Amino acid sequence: MKYWLGLDCGGTFIKAGLYDPQGKELGIARRSLAIIAPQPGWAERDMPALWQAAAGVIREVLEYVGIPAASIQGVGISAQGKGLFLLDKQGQPLGNAILSSDQRALTLVQAWQKAGIPPILYQQTRQTLWSGHPVSLLRWVKQHQPERYRQIGSVLMAHDYLRYCLTGELACEETNISESNLYQMAQGRYDLALAQQLGISETMTALPPIVGSTEIAGWINSAAAAATGLLAGTPVVGGVFDVVSTALCAGLQDETRLNAVMGTWSVTSGITQTIETGFDHPFVYGRYAEAGKYIVHEASPTSAANLEWFCQQWGLHDYQQLNHWVAALPKAGSQLLFAPFLYGSNAGLGLSASFHGLQAFHQREHLVQAIFEGVVFCHMTHLNLMLQRFPHTKALRVTGGPAKSAPWMQMLADVSGLPLELPQVEETGCLGAAMVAMVGTGAFHDLAAAQLVLAPRLKTVLPDQQAQEAYQQKYQRYQALIGALRALQNSGSKEVL
Repeated sequence: MKYWLGLDCGGTFIKAGLYDPQGKELGIARRSLAIIAPQPGWAERDMPALWQAAAGVIREVLEYVGIPAASIQGVGISAQGKGLFLLDKQGQPLGNAILSSDQRALTLVQAWQKAGIPPILYQQTRQTLWSGHPVSLLRWVKQHQPERYRQIGSVLMAHDYLRYCLTGELACEETNISESNLYQMAQGRYDLALAQQLGISETMTALPPIVGSTEIAGWINSAAAAATGLLAGTPVVGGVFDVVSTALCAGLQDETRLNAVMGTWSVTSGITQTIETGFDHPFVYGRYAEAGKYIVHEASPTSAANLEWFCQQWGLHDYQQLNHWVAALPKAGSQLLFAPFLYGSNAGLGLSASFHGLQAFHQREHLVQAIFEGVVFCHMTHLNLMLQRFPHTKALRVTGGPAKSAPWMQMLADVSGLPLELPQVEETGCLGAAMVAMVGTGAFHDLAAAQLVLAPRLKTVLPDQQAQEAYQQKYQRYQALIGALRALQNSGSKEVL
């Protein structure tokens, strides 16, 4: 038998999965990943520890399934995008990686916004500018850690670093690096003029060659074979940005379906063959894993991680109990509102999370319901924008942990008014990574053919029209709250200035 391995590196976990030619999952191994926060707003990761965790889950899943390493035909990697993983000129980790949720470059991005730089860049990159972008973090390192900046040998993102650990080969995978603000979208290449405009032209020589998602980028070397249990010489493909991985697993192929991802990040994605202009909003485009296609997405770190934080603080571990609490309450029946901005905002730089309307009679059930609603309302911020770009959307395909929560999915259907289609895939990151490895090693001619064979079963959730009016009224109150928080934030900024 032939098998493929998919490695998925997320914000809080790293996972490895093994799959047969029909996409059947044989086993999954997972480990938690620590986020290092040496200062408020900082989010870092120990790079050697990340590699050790990656090697560990690969070895664990191979041992669990009990198949010979020679049966593994190829390896793919899916990972969080953005952030900054630096190597020095000797190819060694240059300090901790900086994750995409890091906000140390906030004031720098605000200064760029005030100077009018983002709209100028957008014409070339089809990207917005925010604190977790590689360019923002590189400029911050140049300003605040000049010695470290001088030592930069390679600029990578998470799956580029892990691929380097597996193969010893340096490359930047296209679906991820195309969203770095160092990549000219129309021409499909790095652009020195972009780096010059941002004051980081010195780093252009540290950008490795660009590799495609399904392109073989290297082979397992002897050191990685010893660490993982994989066979030396096993092909490793470029891999995918995690939003691309979930879109592949969700079966997105045209503009009639959007993919909502609910996890650490709130993401809504669509697939298109054209870059459309003429909108007031700057839609973010990235290269898709299929040639000639783009992925369009709106995203912010405002999703289910807010609930995980709440559960950690109060020692709640039974997610079924949370579902029962929410299902037992009247829909939109509480006046309590929650802004899910614990890890970032989609309503303005620097906004923080908050409960509004909390009173003594409220219990844990009401707080959990407010978190469910706040996350859905935050998703609606992205979905409403994406529906402008994709007006022919007929259904929303939802992936991520909350897709297992019946009341949360019913709430999303009720608020959006769209039918939900829930792909029954346990680990979209691992399967998507394995899928590009299958194509790269010749198991399928292309990704469209792979999607046909590996298409998951879909579970449908229809909106409750009677509940929609009550939710719309509460959603309007939520939007009013966000407007008030934004005004308060702007007032505080003026006082500081």
